[in-house]
Amino acid sequence: MAASAMTGAESVLRTLSAGGVQACFANPGTSEMHLVAALDRVPEVRPVLALFEGVASGSADGYGRMAGIPAATLLHLGPGLGNAFANLHNAYKARTPIVNVVGDHAVLHAPLNAPLASDIASIARPVSDWYASTRDARSAATDAAEAVAAARSRGGQIATLVVPADAGWEASDGPACALPVVPPAPAPDGAVEAAARALGSGRPAALLLGGAATRGPALRAAARIAAATGARLIHDTFPSRLERGAGIPRAEPLPYLTEMATEALAGLDHLIVCGTQAPVAFFAYPGRPSRLPDPDTAVDVLAGPREDAAAALEALADALGASAEAPVADAARPELPAGALDAAAIGAAVAALLPEGAIVVDESVTGSAAIVQATAGAAPHDWLALTGGAIGQGLPVATGAAVACPGRPVLSLEGDGSAMYTIQSLWTQARESLDVTTVILANRSYAILDFELSRVGAEARGPAAAELFGIGRPDLDFVALARSMGVPGRRAEDAETFTAVLREALAEPGPRLIEARI
Repeated sequence: MAASAMTGAESVLRTLSAGGVQACFANPGTSEMHLVAALDRVPEVRPVLALFEGVASGSADGYGRMAGIPAATLLHLGPGLGNAFANLHNAYKARTPIVNVVGDHAVLHAPLNAPLASDIASIARPVSDWYASTRDARSAATDAAEAVAAARSRGGQIATLVVPADAGWEASDGPACALPVVPPAPAPDGAVEAAARALGSGRPAALLLGGAATRGPALRAAARIAAATGARLIHDTFPSRLERGAGIPRAEPLPYLTEMATEALAGLDHLIVCGTQAPVAFFAYPGRPSRLPDPDTAVDVLAGPREDAAAALEALADALGASAEAPVADAARPELPAGALDAAAIGAAVAALLPEGAIVVDESVTGSAAIVQATAGAAPHDWLALTGGAIGQGLPVATGAAVACPGRPVLSLEGDGSAMYTIQSLWTQARESLDVTTVILANRSYAILDFELSRVGAEARGPAAAELFGIGRPDLDFVALARSMGVPGRRAEDAETFTAVLREALAEPGPRLIEARI
């Protein structure tokens, strides 16, 4: 190979850059070394090291949700992709654009059943909308261009490209040009007219929003429709990105608990679904329904998750003659809390102190409902939630959001049990000087599991079951953990202390951690 020839690895990175990829969250290994070396020749792609693949994939999720363009991950063979899987599952449910670049053994080495050989395709397919394994260095760039186009298409998808080691080190024909992006499909024929008839009937109705319908012009159009028809405005329990706060149209969250969700949807004649699917329970429970709307409620899909929700809502607003002005939430900053520290006090402090334009990443689990309620009238902000239910998402999503939006403060609300899945995120935040304030709600338990034990009809909680719910003995010291990874940490055990340290953390650039003992 001539010394001046471009390798397949460099052609892949240059092609990713040409398609708009600006960041690569990486935990590479030997098979990816030529891709790593090529990063020095492609400075347009920022490398960000993660100490665990689940941090890399979760960071790419947070980046894509906020930037609206894909980041890349760089992962080591099947085991590396397997370690990234849980947060790719969350990203897949959020419909986040991501390009996974997965190294593999060289083509001639692959049949030898080396220790790291695995069925990468079977690992990738459940969390990939597009998948390919490149054949050689000459086809690598073309495959990379297809991967980026797939990730940017239909409102956001996950593309996984496997690059064998020899496709990285051999000579290529150079980078490929960016390919056209496929927009979301239009709403089905007749969907707007059917929704207009349902909402214009005067019967009790609601709009259920998800995906792109929870922000920007789509959210404003939905609020205009609700104002014109008297319909309620509801959003998915765990939205991928929700714009909320003072001056922004307000939608009520669909409750997590099945009994509360069915009550919230009770009595509706019509439920119009836009940007999401018809609502179902998170789990099956004895004696409770899996489908959440009343059996007598007519459920109409205005636009599905892969369809153009914004255009459909604008067309529906026009069809109904809705006012051009959308009603918005009033500012409501509560008094600073005092006394005992609990989720409600944390919510009040956050609502009072949250900076305008903040990004809130919520994996506070059992504390979430109280904090969501308290912050409805806080300064305008974006809210990123646990879309796929696989815990360990919050810290890396906050990391990626901070990389995507360096001028905006990020507040990460995190349960202590969930935090331990991807605590390595703190190290990346310190290394990259990211403006992330992490609040650990430390109740020293998997409280959600203790709560769910009785709800699924299992036997009463005994000492053996309790062993799997409590995460004390020994107690985790998040302040020490944070400091060991370069993040200043403070502890709060009452509301006054929490308010003081939160105010301080939000005022200082760079990462901070608060362990809130509740």
